[in-house]
Amino acid sequence: MAVKTKAWDAADHLDGPAAIAAYLEAAFEDGDPQLIAAAIGDVARARGMKALSEETGLSRESLYRALSEDGNPGLGTVIKVLRAFGVRLEAKAEEIA
Repeated sequence: MAVKTKAWDAADHLDGPAAIAAYLEAAFEDGDPQLIAAAIGDVARARGMKALSEETGLSRESLYRALSEDGNPGLGTVIKVLRAFGVRLEAKAEEIA
């Protein structure tokens, strides 16, 4: 009997505010803009692009494009989307060793 597998999708595991915040925090700590956009896209898919589109006033097509792995969302888009998630950006001083 062959074992069936399914590709792992982060969106399947982003089921609450704490999970969403932890996931996004890890992406921001990495600092790779494409990873950050993709992580925000994962959360957007978990929440539902249609609902996110309605909450932000941005079209679903522009959200899919901006939040893809190859996307490059503007800061305004990022702020609107994070606000819809109930998450905010926060600046912290980095400790220098």
